[in-house]
Amino acid sequence: MRAVVQRVSQASVTVAGQVVGAIDHGLLILLGVGQGDTEAAADYLTEKIAHLRIFDDATGKMNLSLLDVQGSALVVSQFTLYGDARRGRRPSFSDAAPPAEGDRLYQYFCERLAAFAVPVARGVFQASMSVALVNEGPVTLLLDSQKAC
Repeated sequence: MRAVVQRVSQASVTVAGQVVGAIDHGLLILLGVGQGDTEAAADYLTEKIAHLRIFDDATGKMNLSLLDVQGSALVVSQFTLYGDARRGRRPSFSDAAPPAEGDRLYQYFCERLAAFAVPVARGVFQASMSVALVNEGPVTLLLDSQKAC
């Protein structure tokens, strides 16, 4: 499972002209589910993201977590995080999970993050979405459950 995590002052996702999810202070999480991913991968990433100290404390040092600042999360599914463009000019997405499994683990990820008392807004799985954000810092991190030590 892969996630692009961005610290934001606001973010929203729109589908067919309607805002379906929006947050103020918190994290925009673009989430890709890969072949063979499990609930354990989602558990790992949700725990990591909830406790990741990437918000500024009173001295301006990144020392506070999403939980510490009582921020929200906007989670948007993005299978293209598993795009492989090493060969040719058209990316292959064969490493992405099949849609049914991807949706199941995306929903599971959102539920696990919400279990940390994080307000979670969502995109719409498999929809064509427009994502708007104001990235603060900017702070953007790439997380991959396969690279856990």
